Amino acid sequence: MAAFIVAGFGSSLSAEQSRPNVLLILSDDHSVPHVSCYDDENTKRFKITPNLRKFAEQGMRFDRAYTSAPQCAPSRISIFACRSPVGLGVTRFAQPPRADVRFFTDVLRANGYWVGLDGRHQHLDGRVREAEHIDRALRAAGMQSLDERFDHFVRSAGTKGDNLLRVADRVAAALDKVPDAKPFFLYFGFNQPHRKFALKHDGTDPSELKLPADWPDLPEVRVDYARYLASVRELDQGFGLIMQLLKTRGIEDNTLVIFMGDNGEALLRGKGTLLDRGTHVPLMIRWPGRVKPGSNSPAIVCGTDLGPTILSACGMKPLKEMTGVSFFRQLLGEKAEDRRYVFAERGWHWGPITRTDGLDLSRSITSTHYRYIYNALPNRSYTTVDMPGKDAWKAIQSAHAVNQLSPLHQRLYFQKPRPVVELYDLRNDPLELNNLAGKKSVADMEQTLREELESWMIREHDFLPLPTHALQNTK
Repeated sequence: MAAFIVAGFGSSLSAEQSRPNVLLILSDDHSVPHVSCYDDENTKRFKITPNLRKFAEQGMRFDRAYTSAPQCAPSRISIFACRSPVGLGVTRFAQPPRADVRFFTDVLRANGYWVGLDGRHQHLDGRVREAEHIDRALRAAGMQSLDERFDHFVRSAGTKGDNLLRVADRVAAALDKVPDAKPFFLYFGFNQPHRKFALKHDGTDPSELKLPADWPDLPEVRVDYARYLASVRELDQGFGLIMQLLKTRGIEDNTLVIFMGDNGEALLRGKGTLLDRGTHVPLMIRWPGRVKPGSNSPAIVCGTDLGPTILSACGMKPLKEMTGVSFFRQLLGEKAEDRRYVFAERGWHWGPITRTDGLDLSRSITSTHYRYIYNALPNRSYTTVDMPGKDAWKAIQSAHAVNQLSPLHQRLYFQKPRPVVELYDLRNDPLELNNLAGKKSVADMEQTLREELESWMIREHDFLPLPTHALQNTK
């Protein structure tokens, strides 16, 4: 028996506790605001997400949900382990956790739940296609074990192209394996809207899109954005198929459904950055009879909190090593102490090693009002993850080369070195255009956030120098 399957989790169900089914659905590279329930003008105008909007109206929308990393693999691993990527040692892209790291699904399974993993799982135990010596090392270390710790596991099953139409069939096939009278947990991951985007705009006119002020208004940027929104529409269609399946099977009333983005969108100042579009994601939860329809929560929550919340809903407690915090009471509309901060990290990702789509190391702390970002490698120049070689980024580079970008866009995309510290007022500057670090008016807040971040880095055994030490070296 693998090391992570341990009897006696100390989290048994109370006799009267109902045991809901749980369905967790993740989109890929999908951040706020790109669901129409978040009042995004583009998704509303072009009717991009009607199924997700309906879903939000049936449950609770969380307005301040964040992931622990702006990259797929570490973000998803932290969701399942309910711990930060730094503490897990998975900041390098596609590095699985150690064999003894337990998931919240292990707790569910030990307490009588059937657990399944399907769709795009994004490297929870390594990349789908890897060099043989790497796979051999992962197997020898016990880190390639998803087929042992789940009752149902599909290693490679995307949702692009014709596969999107088979989404409901695949979910149905998974649910057919659930034994009678056993509650289930099923994870299903979509590829959309990860690049490669949909080939066609699908009714979204690039010229009519409203661009945020921090994006250069170039034709190539507009076309890229329109294709992204078309991929979000594909996601919404697939999501609608799954919701219809639950209804057809008559299990929607006893199924807690969670929809969340795994990290930021692969657009400008999004994926790979610790700015808002990198980690601020949609989160909606429906649980008929328990969660008030059409409600919303301003509570700050993190992806690491999903597991403890699911366990609470199922009458169980998280393991002691899990640092995520249950927001179950907030989900039920009850008063509870909210998180004060969420933390995020940026590690190595695929791409040229001298730009930020390759090697870049940064950390952030976000409060209700401010975000503090620590760039440990400020001499790395900016490039959004997954965009090198794409028409939109090449057009921005060309405009920069002939000095046709505005001073704002020149600074946002080509400043070098970047600041070691960035501090943004999220209420008055939601696009994070004005770095307040070093300003006397916010000196106390900057110090508070720096000290809180450094305390977190120490608790998590972070390998980076603390911001204080990095700042001292720049003087």
